Amino acid sequence: MDVLARLLDGVRARGAVFGQAVLDPPWSLRFSLDVPLSLVTMVREHGWVVPDTGAPVPLGTRDVAVVRGPFTVADDPATPPGQVVTPADYCAPGARRLAARTCGERPDGPALLLGGAYDGGVSERLLRALPEVLVVPADDRRPGLVDLVSMEVSEDAPGQQVVLDRLLDVMLGAALRAWFDQPGAPSWYRATGDPAVDRALGLLHDDPAHPWTVTELAARTGLSRAAFARRFTTAVGEPPMRYLTGWRLALAADLLRGSDATVAGIARRVGYANAFALSVAFKRVHGITPSERRRI
Repeated sequence: MDVLARLLDGVRARGAVFGQAVLDPPWSLRFSLDVPLSLVTMVREHGWVVPDTGAPVPLGTRDVAVVRGPFTVADDPATPPGQVVTPADYCAPGARRLAARTCGERPDGPALLLGGAYDGGVSERLLRALPEVLVVPADDRRPGLVDLVSMEVSEDAPGQQVVLDRLLDVMLGAALRAWFDQPGAPSWYRATGDPAVDRALGLLHDDPAHPWTVTELAARTGLSRAAFARRFTTAVGEPPMRYLTGWRLALAADLLRGSDATVAGIARRVGYANAFALSVAFKRVHGITPSERRRI
């Protein structure tokens, strides 16, 4: 299984929130969504994604943006938010409902914004890999996907929530596959250009529970300890053991949410000797214990 498949394994929308807004300039929508991940695209015209932190990101026609946390989409970064959408109703308060899950003042408005959000179902491994905002340019190889989702969002039909859930998964998978092939994707996903580092990443991903050391990884990749540590840190952006700790704790967070295994059992599966060792590491990074995480 490749790294992207590992990241998407277990990502499954359930009760995905979808909506469309037909907009006349100037416009700005604040997405106040307590959700792990959102996707937005401009079916018509273009806009800007304005995250709570960081610089605004341009969003061209049929580009797909994947966003963590709350954000704003506007015709111009300087346009103040005039509407707020929430998971309870993707249509902003006071907006006219033009069709199922589609709002606006008039159906032929120049801009059409389509958005979908995961209400849970996203792994810590995936969230850890993503920046706050990533935008995947429109791609002629996927010409029908945005149209298909837009059409489905505009209708009411039997079994529609299941269809929308799967379409959100497909949108995310297609966007991430395209993004992970771009230069801005995490260096550990793409071939780093360093066979030794690629080999080490494969070993860590395939068997995170193994008691890895820098010395063993260096030996398995045919390098001295110092040379391996230097090349890994340069290619990946952090030292090997720090990377391994983050990967193990992300796996643990997913198991805490997605399985009934005990904390001790999860600890062993991700490479910690016992529940106490996992709890100490987990709280140091996440600020809460594994048991507290499971109750969220």
